[in-house]
Amino acid sequence: MRVMIRRTGAGLSAYIPKKDLEEPIIKVDNEHLWGGAVTLKNGWRLELPDLPWDTPLPITVEARKISDED
Repeated sequence: MRVMIRRTGAGLSAYIPKKDLEEPIIKVDNEHLWGGAVTLKNGWRLELPDLPWDTPLPITVEARKISDED
């Protein structure tokens, strides 16, 4: 799914246009954001692509929703 990642005054947020959903990112698995998973405030976990650590924001990327059921 396409996700726009941007920096806000309160931190990072993710906007999913197809769902018209914007949620704060509350947890980042990889300290440089890219190539790891993030957790949104609504509980969704998204796997982000592996990009350079200095990739400028805002940016729209192709992310994959991770199921919580293992």
